Amino acid sequence: MKKKICVLFGGNSTEYEISLKSVTSVINNLDKEKYDIIPVGITKDGKWRLYDGDIKDIITDNWYSDSLKKITVNLADGDSSLICTETGEKINIDVAFPVLHGKNGEDGTIQGLFELANIKYVGVGVLCSSVSMDKAYTKIVMKDAGINQADWVTINDFELKDLDEKIKECEEKLGYPMFVKPSNAGSSIGIGKANSKEELKSAVKNAFKFDRRIIIEEFLNGREVECAVIGNRGNVKASCVGEIKAKDGFYDFDEKYSETSTSQIIIPAKFEEGVEEKIRETAIKVFTALDGKGLSRVDFFVDGKNIYLNEINTLPGFTNISMYPKLLMEGGMTYQEILDGVIEIALEK
Repeated sequence: MKKKICVLFGGNSTEYEISLKSVTSVINNLDKEKYDIIPVGITKDGKWRLYDGDIKDIITDNWYSDSLKKITVNLADGDSSLICTETGEKINIDVAFPVLHGKNGEDGTIQGLFELANIKYVGVGVLCSSVSMDKAYTKIVMKDAGINQADWVTINDFELKDLDEKIKECEEKLGYPMFVKPSNAGSSIGIGKANSKEELKSAVKNAFKFDRRIIIEEFLNGREVECAVIGNRGNVKASCVGEIKAKDGFYDFDEKYSETSTSQIIIPAKFEEGVEEKIRETAIKVFTALDGKGLSRVDFFVDGKNIYLNEINTLPGFTNISMYPKLLMEGGMTYQEILDGVIEIALEK
């Protein structure tokens, strides 16, 4: 019997467009002999709709129509189902696959909703989602876990009245150049590099457009590498390691998702003896420390034999040029097998 897979896409997030790209690849590669696919689209303003149109219209953001059925998670019965709010029609599902990036998709919000509705779902749980999404709190957990990482300063919006003092703290603790990042955003959205006080203030102002808390990190002059992890608690596997040689030394939003990206992706990357294995072991350690299950991509900076955590992405991009599937495919898995694998892990719960 086919498993019923509810695939969610879109969302009230700055990464809405990335979700449309990712979900198109996911749906096109799911085995139609194994799964009944139930697409549910979420608009930028939070409307949930049961999508029954052409998949190619999702990536161009032409999927929404007022005629689509209103749909939501059925909390009333706790029987792993969706419910059409207009007709009362119930749709039982076996697992939810939230192809949602950023706010409300990776921060534990929708994971908590699934837990309340007794719905099994692909990806990490509430705790791992929420902590991993917030870069400031990830750093706190990683520090306790003994993971090397860039030094940082956190600034909350209520501290902006003392911005000059925070700028001074950054200059004394970190030095230029620095990277400024919204604490809760992905895909390099809102990130800036500062080489002076003026640039730092400008980058801080920009980052606060995307979140109420930001972090400012010291600059690490290392190779930018990534490792995919897949598995359940106690049985996690790490992929080979890929390296990104970014245009102008900064792997920004356009470089990540443009089909004409000039960044060079090297899979597998070459390292001094023992370094790749250490990266892979550290990726699993990071994932385990955050109570991860399912999938994540763990990013590092590497300087010789020194390895520093950059960040963890609990729902990495799934586009045809995304690093997560490419890393696992280098190890022999097909795209379809990756999807089967994360679904099987969700069903184990």
